[in-house]
Amino acid sequence: MNSRRDFRSHRSALFDGIEEGGIRGSVYSSREINEHENDQAVDSLHDRVSILKRLTGDIHEEVENHNRMLDRMGNDMDTSRGFLSGTVDKFKMVFETKSSRRMATMVASFIAAFLLIYYLTR
Repeated sequence: MNSRRDFRSHRSALFDGIEEGGIRGSVYSSREINEHENDQAVDSLHDRVSILKRLTGDIHEEVENHNRMLDRMGNDMDTSRGFLSGTVDKFKMVFETKSSRRMATMVASFIAAFLLIYYLTR
């Protein structure tokens, strides 16, 4: 495309408004102006398209990164759910027996006393 432009610019420099059959400066220069404006518009569109292409590439990267992060979070949540359900099952087992219930009450009262002392001294 640039060689075509170069050819036109060399041709216009050589003939400078003179065409076959006489001088038609106004017609040739308006045609040249239109070609120049079209070339500028095409270059501007090319620049905009390349910017949009880079922007969509960046958006694609961000989406991929967020999807990986969400997958990791989902896996972590599944692992946490497994630990939590195991802990709940152990608590259920502790509270099923009466002696364990007394032990749990004693442990809970010690924890409550510790927290009370901690907040009072703070």
